Amino acid sequence: MRRIFFIVFMSLVFLGGCFREKIPSVARKDLFTINIGKLEDQIDLFNLEGERSNRKTDIAMRDGLLYISNGNGRKIVRYNSYGDLLFMIYNEEQNPPPLTLRRKNEGQGIVTRWAYAYPLREPGIIAVDSRKHIYVEDRLPQGQESFDEKNKASLDRRVLHFDIDGRFVKYLGQEGVGGTPFPNIIGIYTSVNDELAVVCRLSTGWNIYWFDAAGTLLYLIHLGNDDIPIPLDRDLVIPFINSLCVSPDERRLYLQVDYYRDTYDVSTNTRSGSEPDSSVIWIMDVENGTYTRTVEVPFYESLITQNNRKITENMFYSMLGVIENSKIFLYFPVEEGYSILILSSESQEQRRGFIRVDNEELQFNTFNLSSEGILSALLATDWEVRMVWWRTDELIGDVSS
Repeated sequence: MRRIFFIVFMSLVFLGGCFREKIPSVARKDLFTINIGKLEDQIDLFNLEGERSNRKTDIAMRDGLLYISNGNGRKIVRYNSYGDLLFMIYNEEQNPPPLTLRRKNEGQGIVTRWAYAYPLREPGIIAVDSRKHIYVEDRLPQGQESFDEKNKASLDRRVLHFDIDGRFVKYLGQEGVGGTPFPNIIGIYTSVNDELAVVCRLSTGWNIYWFDAAGTLLYLIHLGNDDIPIPLDRDLVIPFINSLCVSPDERRLYLQVDYYRDTYDVSTNTRSGSEPDSSVIWIMDVENGTYTRTVEVPFYESLITQNNRKITENMFYSMLGVIENSKIFLYFPVEEGYSILILSSESQEQRRGFIRVDNEELQFNTFNLSSEGILSALLATDWEVRMVWWRTDELIGDVSS
């Protein structure tokens, strides 16, 4: 399953005085490192001034293979878990010729490490299905974009499809193969039967395009800004969509909605701000667009000092992804890493854990949650990129499905 939530922290933000609960720490395995640069075995993350590029870098993990989409380097690479570079798809106008990889063309003999040239412009979010076919977001060439007047959105994205060997197959647009460009893409997910879901953010809401393995559009779900669900027992709350994820083994959409409640100054009876009220994950049946179930998300409780008193402040978790059998992973940034919460959509059971991320690794990081529950990450320091994973699937235990 595609990593279903992309996370970037230029610094770790947490409230002064926060504490980490005594919860199991998940063992971290450092797989390999990649130098920062422009060669085929390097990752291009920074511009000439040493700042992070606005172009995306993303990862996906499937069956122990790690796929990296590098927007600044205009390439896609695949590694095994030992750090061996297996193949590269690259823009030959923006990259030096490969030195360690062989150009793979028709009629050649057996080639185990190869490179394909393709005019990638800004590859971004990436997903890999069970066939090891690659789907990646890319930007259209300048001048080919259009504008959607109804939704006030620039249509300048498409999803490129490459086969297991990295050969281009086709591109997808809103209607399917060769369709109209997408607006802003915030997620690409593979699901049951190698179906593909593309999630787009509009000023008017969200569009979710659901395709079969051949690229035929099956469902289009529009969730308007005014359509965010609110529980019947909660009045006068303000809804905010925290995150939106797709199930890897069902036609299900998971929508986390955080609710806030206005606060008032009792002395003047005027609004003074807002405070967290609750967080709910709504599960939608994609085939008919109805919500079939909800899951209440507990708060992350943070201990802070206020007016010389210790008080507990309620904070919202964010959904990291959904794995097989309807298990939901959530996270909250804490000192030295992230607190992980696993919920079941079928019961009240839950599991908690902690993953370590060093302060020096906060220049950039992006995560991928596999359908089995293994969490992989690309963590960047000033000098190198570290590929790591945590066997967070071991936290699942007896959480009911």
